Amino acid sequence: MAKNIESMEAKELMRDYVMQKGALAFGVADVQTLEKIAPQGYGPTALLPRVKSVISLGVGGGTRGAWAADAKTLAYIGDTETMAYKIAYGLAFMIEQKFGARAIFCPPDMDPEKGARTPMQSLKLHAEVAGIGARSMAGDILLHPDFGMMYYASVFTEMTVPPDQPMAENPCPHPSCVKLYDQTGQTPCMRFCPVDCLSGSVDENGKLEEMNYDAHACAAMSQQYEAIPNILLDMMDAKDPIERGMAVHSPENQLIWYKLSIGAGELLSLCYECMRVCPITQSSMMVKPIAKEGGLRQKVSEAKNQAQTDIETGVDP
Repeated sequence: MAKNIESMEAKELMRDYVMQKGALAFGVADVQTLEKIAPQGYGPTALLPRVKSVISLGVGGGTRGAWAADAKTLAYIGDTETMAYKIAYGLAFMIEQKFGARAIFCPPDMDPEKGARTPMQSLKLHAEVAGIGARSMAGDILLHPDFGMMYYASVFTEMTVPPDQPMAENPCPHPSCVKLYDQTGQTPCMRFCPVDCLSGSVDENGKLEEMNYDAHACAAMSQQYEAIPNILLDMMDAKDPIERGMAVHSPENQLIWYKLSIGAGELLSLCYECMRVCPITQSSMMVKPIAKEGGLRQKVSEAKNQAQTDIETGVDP
């Protein structure tokens, strides 16, 4: 570790780095907490045995225009997760070069021994423990009170960085969602899920009581990790060259080949319909920047007024 760099100072330098690169949120998860919650063999030490800190960062989701687009358009323009990975990759090098402590970009990939639905590490667990997201009624999507839905990435380091605390209050469910639940027994994300993969309950205090997510039902609409193997099976089962050609070149499958050729992460993305009707995501700072600017103007105005009052009353600013 570089001399004369305190851990809190180093943490702020890391925060500044990721924010300058485009991240919206930054937090540090407690390693011991992660080890207790994660399934055996899937805690941070399974990836980096001497890990001391797990850093989580979040980047924004869709723009206002993206959320207003139709479903097939949103499938191309709503995914920003690769941006999060690039920032985390750079942060790992920054930590090593500036502080002399070993660090790794936490791979978002699936466990090769467990299949397509078991990640090597839960990036969402890291973000939740780091205090930059909370579990929502919409499956296992995390929500932030200011930024709505974000994409997350993690960095592990052998450097000790002061950890943050999980959110004291879960922004989900939104008061309007509680009202709809009281009337219909469903929140907006449950009601508008095209394959009914969401269910759960809200308690008498308007808090999330239970959330259930049918990953297999969701996979029928999105997250089609098995799409290419299924195409290959159809090719092998084809009875003649024409049927084999259709298996490869059908309109739906042509789209898959195109997305692969341009490296589109949206090949495996969500359908986003739950987030399209989520009031937390739809009122976030990223979606409504005017509201954000108005809030900042108000703070500046209040600060100026307070400074003028201090001057008039002789208070030392």
